[in-house]
Amino acid sequence: MARLDGRVAIITGASRGIGSEIARLFASEGGSVICAARTMREGDHPLEGSLEKTVGDIREAGGEATPVAVNISLPEDCERLIQETRDIYGPVDVLVNNAALTYYYPVKDFPLNRWMRSWAVNFHAPFLLSKLVLEDMIPRGSGSIVNISSGSAVGPGRGPYPDTTADGGGACYGAEKAALERFTQGLAIEVYKDGVSVTSLAPSQVVATPGTVFHNLVTGMDDPRSESPDLMAKAALLLATEPLDRVSGRVTYSQQILKEFGWITEGKGRGVDADRPGSGYSQI
Repeated sequence: MARLDGRVAIITGASRGIGSEIARLFASEGGSVICAARTMREGDHPLEGSLEKTVGDIREAGGEATPVAVNISLPEDCERLIQETRDIYGPVDVLVNNAALTYYYPVKDFPLNRWMRSWAVNFHAPFLLSKLVLEDMIPRGSGSIVNISSGSAVGPGRGPYPDTTADGGGACYGAEKAALERFTQGLAIEVYKDGVSVTSLAPSQVVATPGTVFHNLVTGMDDPRSESPDLMAKAALLLATEPLDRVSGRVTYSQQILKEFGWITEGKGRGVDADRPGSGYSQI
């Protein structure tokens, strides 16, 4: 029996990158997957990837998936996403809050509209979508919410800062991911008694995606320093399907959790170095 047989899953940001990989794996494990993003067709967005492509690949492989084009920065679109999921497949069993909108500006130069939009996608939407799917999960006594975070949640630590060449730009994204990790544990303790698991997952190493290439976080899709997106997909599947008392409230990294549960055997299992100076929920 596959791990997600009979379950309904929503993956946001499923048009490309990590979200697309998670959607493919969840469908291959028997899930009925709603793939949500803004980009329905190739060419609708400057970056490669679309819901049409993700869902087409899933169906070609024999899986079940439906695309839903939404802008989750808008509360009404979050509500529509959940209602369309219920109309198509029924109550929601798994929510993966993966979608992200990233801008890199120093705070002094950050356009207010972009700051607000980024927080709407990266933090407010996970709150609202979680609130909405809990209407399905709590009465049934089961469900899983997986929030996709980042090593950026770990702050640089206190000064002095000798590297005066650093131009900043990561304050917004890092703050959003740190907030998401704290939200994860706050929600996890609230709904533990209701049988709902809430976890947070970050890549152990940067994942090469069209987005990380665009932001120059990797040199290309074959950057040897990067992590394969399938590790994030496997780790998300683990967190979405393991028993509540084994994972809920975990704030973890892809290779760490896969190694701990025996899903990968090579290497030591990587995450952010525990001795790294800095602060953040990722270190708890």
